[in-house]
Amino acid sequence: MQGRHRNLLVSATGTGKTVMAALDYQRLRSRLPRARLLFIAHRKEILEQSLATFRHALRDAAFGELWVGGDRPTLFEHVFASVQSLTAAGITNIDPDHFDVVIIDEFHHAAARTYKALLDHLCPVELLALTATPERGDEEPILQWFDGRIAAELRLWDAIDQHRLSPFAYYGISDGVDYRGVSWRRGRGYDPQELSALVTGDHALARLIVANVAKVVPNAVSMRALAFCVSVAHARFMADQFNAAGLPSIAVWAETPEQSRRGALSSLAAGDLRVVFSVDLFNEGVDVPSVDTLLLLRPTDSPTVFLQQLGRGLRREPGKSVCTVLDFVGQHRKEFQFYRRFGALLGGTRKQLEKQIESGFPFLPSGCHMQLDAVATETVLQNIRQSLPSTWPAKARELQRVAETTSEITLKRFLDESGLSLEDVYSNNHCWSDLLEAGGLPTLPVGPEERALRRALGRLLHLDDEARIKQYRAFAQAVQPPDIRTEDLRTRRLFHMLATVLTESVRAVDESLDDAASLIWKHPQVLQELNELMQVLAQRIDHVQTPLSTHPEVPLYVHARYTRREILAAFGDGENLKVPEWREGVRWLPDAQVDLLAFTLDKASGHFSPTTRYRDYAISRELIHWESQSGTRADSDTGLRYQQHEVNGSSVLPFARLITEDRAFWLLGPASYVNHEGDRPMGITWRLLHELPGDLYARFAAAVS
Repeated sequence: MQGRHRNLLVSATGTGKTVMAALDYQRLRSRLPRARLLFIAHRKEILEQSLATFRHALRDAAFGELWVGGDRPTLFEHVFASVQSLTAAGITNIDPDHFDVVIIDEFHHAAARTYKALLDHLCPVELLALTATPERGDEEPILQWFDGRIAAELRLWDAIDQHRLSPFAYYGISDGVDYRGVSWRRGRGYDPQELSALVTGDHALARLIVANVAKVVPNAVSMRALAFCVSVAHARFMADQFNAAGLPSIAVWAETPEQSRRGALSSLAAGDLRVVFSVDLFNEGVDVPSVDTLLLLRPTDSPTVFLQQLGRGLRREPGKSVCTVLDFVGQHRKEFQFYRRFGALLGGTRKQLEKQIESGFPFLPSGCHMQLDAVATETVLQNIRQSLPSTWPAKARELQRVAETTSEITLKRFLDESGLSLEDVYSNNHCWSDLLEAGGLPTLPVGPEERALRRALGRLLHLDDEARIKQYRAFAQAVQPPDIRTEDLRTRRLFHMLATVLTESVRAVDESLDDAASLIWKHPQVLQELNELMQVLAQRIDHVQTPLSTHPEVPLYVHARYTRREILAAFGDGENLKVPEWREGVRWLPDAQVDLLAFTLDKASGHFSPTTRYRDYAISRELIHWESQSGTRADSDTGLRYQQHEVNGSSVLPFARLITEDRAFWLLGPASYVNHEGDRPMGITWRLLHELPGDLYARFAAAVS
């Protein structure tokens, strides 16, 4: 849709990344004459499963050939190859444009040298990469192959909310192990040999693990568990301890014959085994839906490994209601960062993560549970508080550290290197330019309203549509202010949307857009930051958006987010800066013949009185229930306009947000009247022209109280 032919799909383990790729390929075949395919993965099991998926999706049992181990293709048209086989054969022996479509699974491995060679050599028409976790443990970048962007995401919480994955019950249990004396290798974590020596043979620790399994797992004698260990010796030891405790178990590792590994998983699925202990083996490419218990016995702060291991137990299975996760928490070195793994799981800033842990994880999808015991809670919180800079001076010192390692410091590079979020930089009315100054780094000259405009940049973090982001970058990169009067109406309105946010707290600016442009361009550092901020926001676009069909000259996109001021500016005349006040939930614009409905779906925050607590929620992906203002009668001019808008040629645009603290609303419309109940207020059902995306429907429907 956006003319991009190198795309990264991020989708939680178990949500069908390979199926999505197969369906994409099926559509591509209709417009690519040859549609030659190369599917790349790093393990035979993944390739075999992927080939089976493609054959099923394409309804062609003879589709594709394997190139892995002793298998080598003969037709060379649709090849499922291991990266090892391609490298051994010599990638340069393949014509760079021989394959029209290249799909690379588990793309978080792409920072490795072998993958880089493949990506540098191959020139397909379409490149599609698949991963559940783009956040690599060694912090090597992978997004540079995709212009720093993710094409589409289905993260873990959304997948559980949409019932694509099983919910889980996570228990963080303090085990008393002290890892602080184990050597640390940057990018690789704890020294594996020292780690193995510490935990292997520790009978007291093993008894603690067995006891907690019996205590926490709903029915340990019938569980089907995967356990992740630090070494072969550790896996063997733990299997012996569980067997001695009457829980039939086995240990497998990379050198275990393939037939034996498959046999172990089959026995687990059949219920003949209770636990399979593994070493670096089942993180990826394993599909055992019946697994209902996970034992995390290998200490890792890698978000990739953590989410992969968690994903092994989340595939849905009839009769499986929840996956029980036991994570054993010890005392760790300062280099070990719980923030990385819990942040990848829960999202949000470090401060928000702290609050979630302190309050017992109150914001989880339905059916999920997370609990840390008292000691584990304190251990994790202390680690998180020490792992990332929280005060402004500490963030400035972190900026100085990052700046020493690079020739050009940018907002994007700082976020990538520091682990801080955009919200961390813009908290407490600060901004990127402020941080540069605090860190002693050079900035451009200041302007007369520098402080007000800098603070206003923090009100742009909700931007999530490509049209605004591209145009705002173009504005920011212009040496001279645009001549607003010579621009087309759509561009003038886009500038108005930007200017009304930036100058919201500036009293000295006059009322024309030309005057606003003149003022803004007196602040080169603000423009520089605007450019860098848009570059970061471009990576956070998370919905496919559609132009507003009812008003083609209005630069609003369905399923993008806007503040009230931006919405009114988008409908403005493209000349005057000032927008009228809009504090109530509805707005009728007679010139545009449109009703704007701005409503909040979660009314539990206490900001609404009983008489103004409207009941607004998604009935289905295409139906919205909305209650009018309390005084609106069905036979009033407003009530009749709602009911007869299609006949009278007017439009209805609903905008929704989750909580009152959100400044911006998602545009859900256009919508058409279906029916209503009651009077003063009217309970109206609207039919959306564009269905709600799955994640928005899950959140909006859950708002019913």
